[in-house]
Amino acid sequence: MKKHFSLLILLSLLTFTSAQAQFGAQGGGSPMDETLSKVFGTNLNFSADMKTVVQMTAQDKTISITGKIYFANGDSRTEMDMTKIGGTAIPPDAIAQMKAMGMDQMVSISQMTKKTVYMIYPGLAAYAKFQLASGKPDDTNDAKVVTTELGKETLDGHPCVKKEYTIPNTKSGQPLTMTTWNATDLKDTPIKITQTSGGNTTTMQFTDINLTKPADSLFVPPTNYKAYDNIQTMMQTEMMKKMGGATGGGL
Repeated sequence: MKKHFSLLILLSLLTFTSAQAQFGAQGGGSPMDETLSKVFGTNLNFSADMKTVVQMTAQDKTISITGKIYFANGDSRTEMDMTKIGGTAIPPDAIAQMKAMGMDQMVSISQMTKKTVYMIYPGLAAYAKFQLASGKPDDTNDAKVVTTELGKETLDGHPCVKKEYTIPNTKSGQPLTMTTWNATDLKDTPIKITQTSGGNTTTMQFTDINLTKPADSLFVPPTNYKAYDNIQTMMQTEMMKKMGGATGGGL
C-alpha cells in the first residue's frame, strides 16, 4: 500500500511541477504563469487547447499531456485529463491507478496577484492551497527581462514574431530562458512557448485560441470542495477514504 500511495503522490507532484507549468517554483507556483505575467503583464487574455511536452534531460525521460488553459489579468487556469498523460517517465499502470483513485482529472488555478495556487481534483471533490512565500516565488521578480527578437516564422498558418526572453535567477544563478512564437494575426498572443530551466525543457503549443477574456469565476476554487493546506495530506486522506481505510469526515 505504501508503494501504491507513493506512486500516486509522485505522479501528481511530477505532473503539477512539470506538465502543468513546470520548473518548480517555491510553494507550488506555476513559473509559466509567473513568466507570462512578467513578459506580457495583465494585458494577455485568452483560452486555448494546450499540449505540453517536458523533456527531463538528466533522467532522459519525457512527459506529454494535453489540456485546456485560460489566462486573464495575470492569473491562469489549466485543466488536464490525466488519462491522456504519456511519455517515458510514466509507469505503465499509473493511469489506471490514478483513475481508480479519482485523480484522473486535475485543475490548477494560479492567482498571481494574491500569490496563491490551488491544485484541484474534481474526482476527490477536494483541493490543496499553496501560498507563495514572500511574494518572490522564484527570485526573479526584481530582475530585468532581456528580450531578443529572433526573426519571423509561420506556425500553424499564423505569421509569428519569434522572441527570446532571458530572466536572471538571483538565487540559483541559472537564468530562465523562454522562447515564444507570437502570432501577429492574434494580437501577438503566444501560440508556442519553449522554456528551459534546471536542465529541463518544456514546450507548450496552443491551438483553437479564443481571445475573449475568460470569466472571473474560472479563477476561484469550488466553494463546496474540501480544502487542504498541502497536497500530501489531501492525497493521503482522500485516497484512504477511497480505499475504505478511513471513516468519517466525509466531503
